[in-house]
Parts: sequence; structure tokens; C-alpha cells
Amino acid sequence: MTPVAPARDRLRIAIQKSGRLADPARALLASCGLTWRESRDRLFCYGETLPIDLLLVRDDDIPGLIADGVCDFGVVGRNVLAEQDAGRVAHDQASAFREWRALGFGKCRLAVAVPEGWSWQGPAQLSGMRVATSYPALLSRWLADQGVAAEVAFLSGSVEIAPRLGQADAVCDIVSSGGTLAANQLKPVATLFESEAVLAGPVAELDAIRGELAALLLRRLDGALRMRHSKLLMFQAPREVLPSLLPLLPDADAPTVMRVDGAEDLALQALCHGAVTWQRLEELKRAGARGLMVLSVEGMLA
Repeated sequence: MTPVAPARDRLRIAIQKSGRLADPARALLASCGLTWRESRDRLFCYGETLPIDLLLVRDDDIPGLIADGVCDFGVVGRNVLAEQDAGRVAHDQASAFREWRALGFGKCRLAVAVPEGWSWQGPAQLSGMRVATSYPALLSRWLADQGVAAEVAFLSGSVEIAPRLGQADAVCDIVSSGGTLAANQLKPVATLFESEAVLAGPVAELDAIRGELAALLLRRLDGALRMRHSKLLMFQAPREVLPSLLPLLPDADAPTVMRVDGAEDLALQALCHGAVTWQRLEELKRAGARGLMVLSVEGMLA
């Protein structure tokens, strides 16, 4: 039975204490206007600008903390969330957490890797083999989907070295650049799962007070994610060239068009959500724009 969470009037978010998602998670939340006062043991951060606190933990603990109601949200890899959810399903337990937002950083993939000397013929080649992994639930599900009978060997760390130590024939692990696999004479041959950092939260709705805080957080988070690669483009142009200019702004919101006092040109500003490169600026200039200026966007609320 799922434990009943104690009543709280503050929102609590779990993030990695250390690791590749720790600093980007704190930076993203700080870009939402959140500040904290950190405890002496550096495990808890008390929200100062809003009643939203941080709990600094191991990433593997985050889904369970959400399921137990200790935390309302967590920033965690989709791979960790999916592994623990698959494990619950395998034990006939209902899902107790879900992905609320993809956060766009910490991208990687869960892949099967085999020794470089192998000539890969497909998943059937793993039949009767021993595959080492830290993701037994996801690997077991994938092998079942492929109709492959292989032994899944759970290892909590140093998975890539297992074939060299004779512990496994192949591995299934997280791959970012592939450098660690190459250093252990392994090559990725099949992708099981694409992952990135996500905001995880409960399946059930929060109570009224925390639900209102969650809605506020999500609005700010959506704005921060949207503005991360956004630029404000400003320029002037004659009215008659607008039909040639606007197609060069496919990723922009509808531009604001204003008259310029004492001039025939119009002033335009457009919020672009893609890269505003020098090549793009030159194309706009050739189409009739002038006085082109690109500004960073510090904040945005839809």
C-alpha cells in the first residue's frame, strides 16, 4: 500500500546531490527565479523566494521518494524513471510517478554493446548469452520483445568492464559519447531507449496548496525552457519587402510591426526560437532588412 504523504504547504523537489544532472538542474530551477538557503549538511535547500525546497539525493532514490510522497517532484534521467517504473510493473505494482516535462539536457541512450570483434547480426545473436546491465527491467523487457532468451546479469557499476573480466558476453548501459565503451573495446549495436533529464512527479493530482505552487513552477519552467535558445530579433524594413522577409523567420512568433516616426520604413521585432546565425542575418539583409540587432532573452512568461 502506498504510504500517505504528510500534509505540507511547501513544494519539495529532489535533485541529484552530485553527478552530471546536478548543476544543470539547479541552474534551470534558478532561472525560474528560485533561490535557496542551504542546510549545513548540504542535503536540504530551503526556498527563499518561493515555498519550494530542494532535497539533494542520489538519482536512483528520486522515483521512490516521489512514490512515497516524500517529494512532489524530481529532476532525474528518463532512464532511471523508466527502469523503476518497469520494475514496478513487473511486480504488478501500479505506476506511482510519471514524466511531467522533458528538460532538454543530460541526453544519452540505453544501448546494447558487444565486443568490437563481433560481427553483429541482430538481437538473436544474444540468445544463450550473458548480458550485464544496471537496467535489468528495461533489458528484460526488450529481450522479451525481441523473442531472445538471454541471461540478464545485474551489476550496479562498472558494467563496461564485465566482458573483459569474463562476467558477461555483452553489456547494456547508458551511452553518451561512446568513449567509455571504446576504452573497453566495446561497440554499441542496438538502442533500447533514448533518455534525457525530465521533471518527474506523481501520477495523482497534488492538493490545492501544492497544486497551485506546482502550476506556478511549471509556468516558469515552460518559460525558461522556451527562452533557453530564444533570441529577440529587431530590424527595420520597407513595407513592400515584408512578403520576402517573413518566410525567413519560420521559427519566430508572429512579429510585432510598428511605424517609425518620420520614416517610411517599418520597425519589426520577432522572438526567434532557433539559432540566429550570421548567415541568417545576411539573408535577411539581402531581402531588404537593415539595422539588424539580436538580443538575449532573460525571461519569458506565456
